[in-house]
Amino acid sequence: MIIKVCGLNNSDNINQLMKLDLDYMGIIFYKKSSRFFSSTTLPKSEKKYVAVFVDESLDFIKKIINKYKFEYVQLHGNEDQKFCKEISSLCNIIKAFRIDDKFDLNEIEKYSKYCKYFLFDTFTESYGGSGKKFNWNLLLNYNHKKDFILSGGINLELINSIKKLKNQLPNLIGVDLNSKFEIKPGLKDVNRVKKFIKSIKNENT
Repeated sequence: MIIKVCGLNNSDNINQLMKLDLDYMGIIFYKKSSRFFSSTTLPKSEKKYVAVFVDESLDFIKKIINKYKFEYVQLHGNEDQKFCKEISSLCNIIKAFRIDDKFDLNEIEKYSKYCKYFLFDTFTESYGGSGKKFNWNLLLNYNHKKDFILSGGINLELINSIKKLKNQLPNLIGVDLNSKFEIKPGLKDVNRVKKFIKSIKNENT
């Protein structure tokens, strides 16, 4: 199971998280976010950083990719497939979709060829980090080949539910941890993250 921790903006905290068995660390470049990354440097890491954008300009995304040498970006807004095609020539894309009861899962197939993964988050006006969980039963209608990451209100109490959903949906290959693992916005509780990783990767729980 891929583990992505998103919304990091504290260097010491990032250095602590690097020591855990996680895969991706999300760095948010959306100025309206309370987890906005404003530093000019990122700690060196063997983990993969993901630059997160919401409806940003192509030029700005290119600037950030080049400045920090990102290999992955997460597009968390209303970016269309043409925009994803442009970005896909620069790096790998995780395309986020905000899910509510009206969302049509059939509409996302047109993004498949430009994206490494899809990410499903809860629909809110604030674009992520809400701590709210959407109705996962909606994903039982997912019939695409693209692997996806689950996000939105994930916490320690949901581990068994995630494992159950994984058994039903083989394309569920990862989870995205954010607000339920925070001390404050941008600062994660390392011990809580560590406990989650240990539990989610234990096949006997």
